[in-house]
Amino acid sequence: MHKRVLAALLASSCAAAAVYAPPALAQAGDTDPREYDIAEQPLGDALREFARISGREVVADARVLEDRRGNRVQGQLPAEEALRRLLAGSGFTAEVVGGAFVLRIERGTHAAASDGLTPPILVVGTRIRGQQPVGSPVVTLDRTDIERSGLGTVQDLLQAIPQAFGGGQNEATLGASTRNGAGTNGGYGSSINLRGLGASSTLVLIDGNRPALGGLGGVFADLSLIPVNAIERIEVMTDGASAIYGADAVAGVVNIRLRNRFEGADTMLRVGTADGAMGSIQLGQLLGKRWDRGDLVLAYQFHDRGRLPASARPFATEDLRPFGGPDYRSQYGVPGTIIAADGTTFAIPGGQDGRALDPAALVAGTANLHDVRAATDIVPSQRTHSFYTAGSLSLGETSKLSASVLAARRSYEKVALPETDTAVAVPVTNPFYVDPIGTNEPVTVRYSFADELGPQIDRGRVSGLTAAADFEHSFGAWRIHVGGTYGRQHERRTDLNVPNRARMALALADTDPATALNVFGDGSGNNPATLGRIRGSRVSTTRFDSHAAALRADGPLFRLPAGEVQLALGAEYRREKYDAHSRVDIGTLAPVERDAPELPGPRHIRSAYAELLIPIFGEENAMPGLRRLDVSLAGRIEDYSDVGRTTNPKLGVIWEPAEGIRLRGSYGTSFRPPSFEELIGPTVSLYLATIVADPRAPGGQANVLALFGYAPDIRPEHATTWSAGIDLTPSLVPHFRASLTYYDVNYRDRIGTATQDFASFLSRRDVFGGLIDEPPSPERVAFYYAAPTFSNPLGIAPSEITAILDGQVRNLSAVHQTGLDVEVGYTPPLAGGRLDLGVMASHIFEIDQQLAPGAPFTDVVGTFAHPVEWRARGRAGWSSGGFSATAHVNHTAGYTNQIPAVPERVDSWTTFDLQLAQRIEDLAGSRDLQLALSILNLFDSGPPYVNNKTITSALAYDPEKADAAGRTISLQATIQW
Repeated sequence: MHKRVLAALLASSCAAAAVYAPPALAQAGDTDPREYDIAEQPLGDALREFARISGREVVADARVLEDRRGNRVQGQLPAEEALRRLLAGSGFTAEVVGGAFVLRIERGTHAAASDGLTPPILVVGTRIRGQQPVGSPVVTLDRTDIERSGLGTVQDLLQAIPQAFGGGQNEATLGASTRNGAGTNGGYGSSINLRGLGASSTLVLIDGNRPALGGLGGVFADLSLIPVNAIERIEVMTDGASAIYGADAVAGVVNIRLRNRFEGADTMLRVGTADGAMGSIQLGQLLGKRWDRGDLVLAYQFHDRGRLPASARPFATEDLRPFGGPDYRSQYGVPGTIIAADGTTFAIPGGQDGRALDPAALVAGTANLHDVRAATDIVPSQRTHSFYTAGSLSLGETSKLSASVLAARRSYEKVALPETDTAVAVPVTNPFYVDPIGTNEPVTVRYSFADELGPQIDRGRVSGLTAAADFEHSFGAWRIHVGGTYGRQHERRTDLNVPNRARMALALADTDPATALNVFGDGSGNNPATLGRIRGSRVSTTRFDSHAAALRADGPLFRLPAGEVQLALGAEYRREKYDAHSRVDIGTLAPVERDAPELPGPRHIRSAYAELLIPIFGEENAMPGLRRLDVSLAGRIEDYSDVGRTTNPKLGVIWEPAEGIRLRGSYGTSFRPPSFEELIGPTVSLYLATIVADPRAPGGQANVLALFGYAPDIRPEHATTWSAGIDLTPSLVPHFRASLTYYDVNYRDRIGTATQDFASFLSRRDVFGGLIDEPPSPERVAFYYAAPTFSNPLGIAPSEITAILDGQVRNLSAVHQTGLDVEVGYTPPLAGGRLDLGVMASHIFEIDQQLAPGAPFTDVVGTFAHPVEWRARGRAGWSSGGFSATAHVNHTAGYTNQIPAVPERVDSWTTFDLQLAQRIEDLAGSRDLQLALSILNLFDSGPPYVNNKTITSALAYDPEKADAAGRTISLQATIQW
């Protein structure tokens, strides 16, 4: 009887009904609730799995299921609740008729089945609705993964992925290194750097749209501006995708999906501390409403986190002796160190104000050492306000208008390393002048003004805005979209308490003891007014603007026996502009206002793309060994107004020889254009005549000409990528899944610099030989000596130059990287609940790097400043009802620190995380409360020792591969109402 009722209910709007029936051994009336473990997948497949587990029939309109996706469902649940979770956000509701579930399309949210207007469900890596990228691997973190990770920010979530590398633009690396582009992170933002190929080689999307970029030159998407409470899921495609998305998608694509279909209210409060330091509070509110013909979601998040001082972590020091390393403490401090005219050093004694210093109290060959790092911060305090809103409105039966706005503002403050890398010159006219050797010549003093002027403070704010609008119209099975986005990121940084060198020189030359600058004592003898005059600052502002417009369409072309051949095509236009302004009060008597006229003007990008999906074998024409075979072809042409045109193809294949076995592969090319700063050219440069170590030279030293800055004619980077993998879901082992992916990236014309290692060029000719010109021609030396940016502080004659060392930013290197990604999961029922075991791991076989054309290739995997060979994250969890317990283990392999004269081995690092959560349902009749306790680095494992000497300071750990926070405990309460 109920079958006739179902047919009648569907007859008016459904030409073909799909009935998902349970197997004979799992009929309605069996035990309820049941254990569900349904992965996110096409809705039809998800409903089939639901029917198998629940023992209940599901009836739906078959025509619209192909374009819908079902959510992931896990846990012991009643059938009604499991189906509700599976359908959330799909546009369907379920009614019980005759014991079966009948799916109806919600009017207003989406049009009826007959109009064909379904949600634009696009998965990262493809422009064809309702499809997974063919051949490319995708890692997905859904809402459950986010909540059970114990991690509270987007950057932490993405850094936990084994394919991510911590080097580059992140708040912990700025001030600790300039490698991997860390120095371009002027606003202490956070990026994602897949496979160590660079943050600018990883494309970040928000709901498929490019946000404005941050950093100097606009080089990375700042993840810290995205509210984690507004995220539905994060999709990471670890494969090149310039054929789909254009520039920057070399190492992969990260697409952050926001909770645009949320309904109800969600209030979150999270507090935490890192063993008494770096306390944090996070507050979030999410509101969603769906009504006839429309929906609206509003989200706000406030995040306030304190600073982590170096004094709270013993490994944040310049004195590495407690760890078995050298002493890198600085001679810049109070009291300081005198350098006499003959170069001999003399430590200034303490306990005196420098007004009556006796030269006889000075001992030749001594120096005062100070740990400059000790009074600084490892990471700054950060305060972020993030707001997100999105809505859609149906315009008739076949059209819809959607819009969204993401706005955020972040402020930060950090005690930074003082700028004390230049000794002050004291003339004989200074009333406090002391000559240790009696030559009556000027002396220099290595002295720090951090105590008298106050610590150097980096303070700033970053604001970001991303707005998008889309008009969608359906022509039968085809969908056309016209949309646009606007993005802006504005950064303002102020460096306070920086000594002004010009006014300092005047104060040192002052002959009046009451106002002259005294650097020969403990700092107590200086006039506060004099100190006020030498106090300088630096203010820099940058702004990145992006305007984009797009026209795209997708739909079926014709039907093959295996299914519809589908096509997506489109055209896009994007305009990007970067501006910089500074006010510098450091090197001149009066502040200097400066724009950056050498920056290139706006960049215009015009592009067109097409993607074709061809199902060759499927359910309708399957053969032994050919259960499914899909081929995807894509291509994109992009024309840049400043760097020319590029064309990038991609091929993807999926082959299922049998149920539970899927083989896949992809091949394509990708590219990255130079950033705005990388196109500045030699206007901003420094050509320095200096002395470096050279084991081949008499005396072990050589006179060289070192080139710094930006080389002319920097070109785009290009890469060829391919991957091959297998996915296993064997029916003989229910609840088990495994994935294995081999990848190969051949990256050419990479833009970079070896500036930080220039002093080692001649000591390591085997590595840096391509950047050395020896002996240089007299004409080339004369060219640089005549340049306006040439500096010769040591007075080296042109004829004395024995080599030119190229430390410029240029198309420097080629990189060939191969590796293997592994993901395994097993989620069987256990003890009335659900067990969740899994591991994700990434193994890099090689990173062959060539620093310059003609130079040898060197394998740098597992070395300092490069990714390690192995990185893994495992999990073990159990959940039942509203309770869940989840543990994670994080492993980073050991590596070789090749920077010291004798390379040193760095130990591996393993940490454990734990989260306990309890959901209390129907609180106060209509609210659910979830309480969670999260402990990251449960056993407070310190980072392994690293002899980390930088140009300006030192550390006893590596912030690219380890976290200084230590054990972090947080409590979170979430109320759903």
